[in-house]
Amino acid sequence: MKSGEAPEQMIVVEDLHRHFGGFRAVDGVSLEIATGSITGLIGPNGAGKSTLFNVIAGVLPPTSGRVTMDGEDITGLAPHQLFHKGLLRTFQIAHEFPSLTVRENLMVVPAAQSGETLWNAWFRRAAIRAEEAALRERADEVLEFLTIGHLAEERAGNLSGGQKKLLELGRTMMVEAKVVFLDEVGAGVNRTLLNTIGDAIVRLNRERGYTFCVIEHDMDFIARLCDPVIVMAEGKVLARGSAAQIMQNEAVIEAYLGTGLKNRAKGGAA
Repeated sequence: MKSGEAPEQMIVVEDLHRHFGGFRAVDGVSLEIATGSITGLIGPNGAGKSTLFNVIAGVLPPTSGRVTMDGEDITGLAPHQLFHKGLLRTFQIAHEFPSLTVRENLMVVPAAQSGETLWNAWFRRAAIRAEEAALRERADEVLEFLTIGHLAEERAGNLSGGQKKLLELGRTMMVEAKVVFLDEVGAGVNRTLLNTIGDAIVRLNRERGYTFCVIEHDMDFIARLCDPVIVMAEGKVLARGSAAQIMQNEAVIEAYLGTGLKNRAKGGAA
């Protein structure tokens, strides 16, 4: 990108609405997520953040508006269609397969595996074994990247909340992800594991070119990782800027983020 040139946009949301009867959960949102960025999305509970994620990721259809990815209109596409385009979304509560091992949870992610068809299962067993060996190797590389290689044989249902969030992040590494939407990655996660998750996000961004959009209430986490930060409230975009700018924004502080953030912005106790 040339100096002074606007960054390429991975995601562009234009006048997006999602209504539930008379309730406007997303009410005319327009925003951009630059390619290669880690964008933060913050705001109070009920602001419409997760609903916005769900509409972008195809979990919910929009009432109106438009979403493009890499210049392509993806409005209303189903999650599996967006998965193949490299758009992935995680959830506040991890969706692991609890009875499978951690490694197996990763190995089942790639689509169109040879063993999924009866014909191949009967007549192409050697090819299936070779593919499974390659997937196993890839899964182990992902687990080592995330520093949880020692948990490869553990049942996923036995993991802690933070370890399950790492596993969800690992799933995105098993396919060619372009943009990943992380919904409250820090919820229920201790500080040590949250730092590990943050390190992994930064490495994926810098080393593998992932674009991220992160919903999170932990402002320290947001300030460490995200630029820019977008603030939502009552279904609308309230503000956009760096974490430092957001923490100094009086409208955000007074109306939505409380005196704790105000004290921190002024150098007082959080």
